[in-house]
Formats: sequence, C-alpha cells, structure tokens
Amino acid sequence: MAAAFIALAMMIAAGPGTRFELWNYRVGLSVLKWATYIGIGAAVLAAVLIALLAVKEWRAQAWMPMVAFVVALMAIGPPVALLFKAKSVPPIHDITTDMADPPAFVALMPARAAAPNGAAYGGEAIAKQQQAAYPDIEPLMTKDSLAAATQRAADIGRGMGWDIVALDPAAGRVEATATTGWFGFKDDIVVRVRPEAAGGSRVDVRSASRVGVSDIGANAARIREFLVHLA
Repeated sequence: MAAAFIALAMMIAAGPGTRFELWNYRVGLSVLKWATYIGIGAAVLAAVLIALLAVKEWRAQAWMPMVAFVVALMAIGPPVALLFKAKSVPPIHDITTDMADPPAFVALMPARAAAPNGAAYGGEAIAKQQQAAYPDIEPLMTKDSLAAATQRAADIGRGMGWDIVALDPAAGRVEATATTGWFGFKDDIVVRVRPEAAGGSRVDVRSASRVGVSDIGANAARIREFLVHLA
C-alpha cells in the first residue's frame, strides 16, 4: 500500500514542483515517469493480493489491497493518458497559421533566445508534420481594420489567460505568454495582423513552447480556441 501512496504523491508533486521551480522540468518529468513505474508495480502487486483473497485467511484485510489498487490506478492514470495523447500527435512544439512566413517574436525574443527551444522556426520538416496533423490551422480573414483586429486579439488573449507582453495596434502585433496549468510550462504566442488590399485584415498566429520536444497538441489547441473567439 505504501508504494501506491508514494506513487500518487510523486505524480501529484511532479507538476507543482516544476511550476514553482523547486526543480527543472526534466526532473519534474522524471518524477512523473518514476511515479508511473512505481504505480504500475503497486497495481500489479495489489492485483495479486486481491486474487489471494480467495484464501479465507486473507479476507480479514481485504480492504488493504483494494485501496492500494485504486490509489495505484489514480497515480498511473494521468501520466498514461498523457502518453497516449503524446503518441497521437507529432513531436513538435511550434505551431503557426503561416508556415512559409511564421510571425516573428520581437518583445519575447530575449526569453525565446534563453529558452532551450529558441526562437527559430523549424522549417519544412516541422511544417509537413503540422500540415499532416493539423490541416485546419489556417490564417483568419476578418472585416476588422488592422488596429481593431489587433486590439480584439489582445482582448481575447487576456480572456484566455495569456499574459500580454506587447501590444502594437499600429504594427498589427500582439505578443503574449501562456502558462500551462499543471507543470507551469511557458508557451509564447505572437499574433500578426496585416491589412488586406480588398479591405479587412488577415490574422496569423504562432504559438511555441519554450521547452520540450512535443507540446502534446497544446499549441494547436490554443490557436484553434483563439481563432474561434476571433472569428
């Protein structure tokens, strides 16, 4: 039973420990991985003990392996779900509506330059993976003027919990940072608005994680939600 509770405690602590900078994200992910391993071991052991309840002498303590099994499942459930999610999406972390000319970071360039993933877009290899996995991520055409669309983009971003770092309605640029809930990972967003010759504006968005190879689909989901609100 102790192993099951240890696994659950490790699973719960992995995210907040990273979010509050008690350790770096690699340690947090390692804690989560080992919580999963310990949880699986505890679940298997508990299942064996539950099977042994067929022996009459063991039935007096029947609650112990059952509680251990449930706790172990609670420990391994979230990380296993994340693993399946990660395997369902490509291992990329930089998503944009314009893969040929991704919106560039300006105000956030120092933060991007200091982050493991940097600021440079990955090019054709990343674009092909994005196109295959997220073909619906496209620019948005709006009837709003450049300044109006830019301001509305910033307002929507704030409503989604983004920390707006830069807002330039004249240039048609919004830069922001979103923080994920469990681990507190930082993802940076830049919204670029350009006037259309026929009137209105074209809005492009880029959302990129500062750390990690895969974003488990978070950046694409963020862009989708933003464009739905903006449309």
